[in-house]
Amino acid sequence: MAQKRSESKSQDLSSFLGSQSPTWQEQFEAVALRFNREYRRDSFELPAEVLEMPIYQEWQAGLLTSRVTSPFWELAKPKKNQRCLDLGCGVSFLIYPWNEWEAVFYGQEISSVPRDLLNSRGSQLNSKLFKGVQLAPANELDYPAAQFDLVFATGFSCYYPLAYWQDVLAAVKSVLKPDGFFVFDAIDSDAEMAENWAILETYLGAEVFLESLADWKKLIQQSGAKIVKQQPGDLFQLFKLSFG
Repeated sequence: MAQKRSESKSQDLSSFLGSQSPTWQEQFEAVALRFNREYRRDSFELPAEVLEMPIYQEWQAGLLTSRVTSPFWELAKPKKNQRCLDLGCGVSFLIYPWNEWEAVFYGQEISSVPRDLLNSRGSQLNSKLFKGVQLAPANELDYPAAQFDLVFATGFSCYYPLAYWQDVLAAVKSVLKPDGFFVFDAIDSDAEMAENWAILETYLGAEVFLESLADWKKLIQQSGAKIVKQQPGDLFQLFKLSFG
């Protein structure tokens, strides 16, 4: 089931991070499978008590997406010719207005189905802006140093513990330009829908870590980043960070 970490608010973050396993392969495989199945529209076998939950019915009807999608462009709208890296991109280039932004898009994704779909269609849509999608987790960024003006990572932080995101923040810092920004979202464990959404996601195949926003802010501070702007949502809170 979902693991709630809000009780760790008073715990020293360094010792908390040190207690986590440095091996993330099981989480990678579970998250990749969960989203590959959704993109393929596979059926999920869920217990009756989950099928009766209102949040499942919202998900099944396609009404949940708008509530859990973070509008990253409201905090850092890509500009013409900026180099942007979208981590956990899904099919972002096909559904968000990258053509209107005229920003150069690089994607990275852990699930092969959306990666393959985007790579097969992205260059047809705009070969000048679309630079392809790599299949790799967010902590493994094989790009030149200081290449990107903007890095985005939304919708998947909750599937990994804080120790993993310590690695992600360090990796993002290395590929961002000194004046660049990193925009990501973190689940608000105190949000009204958080517990039920975490239960649903766990049954769909990807365990959710309900970390407190206080612990997220401690992690950001320890990484050397500064919070430039925040924006709350129904479930996720957006952060715009600067490492400069």
